[in-house]
Amino acid sequence: MNRALAAGLVLLGVAGAGVVLGLLLVAPSGSPPAPPSTPPAPRTTASAAPSAVDTAAVNVLARAIVDAITAHDSAAFGKLTCRPQTADALGRLQRMWDAAGPVKVTLKEPPEVRGESATAKVHVEAAGGTKDTPFPLHKENGRWCVPG
Repeated sequence: MNRALAAGLVLLGVAGAGVVLGLLLVAPSGSPPAPPSTPPAPRTTASAAPSAVDTAAVNVLARAIVDAITAHDSAAFGKLTCRPQTADALGRLQRMWDAAGPVKVTLKEPPEVRGESATAKVHVEAAGGTKDTPFPLHKENGRWCVPG
């Protein structure tokens, strides 16, 4: 059960208990409290499941991120961003990747899609250690991309 649904159910239970307690405290002595009205059906806060098209597009983008990092290809990574990157920014990224040496890059788990946002958790292993990085992804103008 997701956290939002669990929190909603807990709040609904607390509200129901508050109504019953309130009725017990306000009811005249000697007369039974009125039964609580039937609460409305709980509304779910979970959004609709992502479309197959969005899920596929996010998976392709996540795989492209992994490929760009593995190949140390900052130009390819720059094409995955929502905003054009400057030559200086791509140069800094390239120098950082070149200094890292060989890396093994994988997706830690399948990307999580939530509406027009998603997260791809990328696992990188290099001589200096390992790092898991959650890459935020966003859908802009019908295209999934890396914000920034």
